[in-house]
Amino acid sequence: MAKKADDPLVVREAVRAFALTLPGAWEDFPWGESVVKVGKKVFVFLGVSDGSYPPTVTFKLADPEAHEHALSCPGAEPTGYGLGRSGWVTVPLEPRGAPGADLLRDWVEDSYRAVAPKRLAAQLDG
Repeated sequence: MAKKADDPLVVREAVRAFALTLPGAWEDFPWGESVVKVGKKVFVFLGVSDGSYPPTVTFKLADPEAHEHALSCPGAEPTGYGLGRSGWVTVPLEPRGAPGADLLRDWVEDSYRAVAPKRLAAQLDG
């Protein structure tokens, strides 16, 4: 049976695949969860995909409007471990009303721009 486009794991994979297309992006697995980095810096946390935890996506949003919009999603919250104070937001993918892959990809790009070296981020514009 085919998975639906709003299936949380399908959305998670769409976000992961997009993140890996960004200049210099690569996947790592610290703490047993998937993250995508540029250089040594994480720009998106994807959690685990084995079903042991509800699927989430975590990113850094420097733009105040995007940050508030992300926090308005059902179940979204500032990221723990003090990251929330620096603009990081964790958005669950399961609740009704969870953002779709297109909006999440926009936020992943914003997060990438916030942490990537300027020379790599500039490649997105040109």
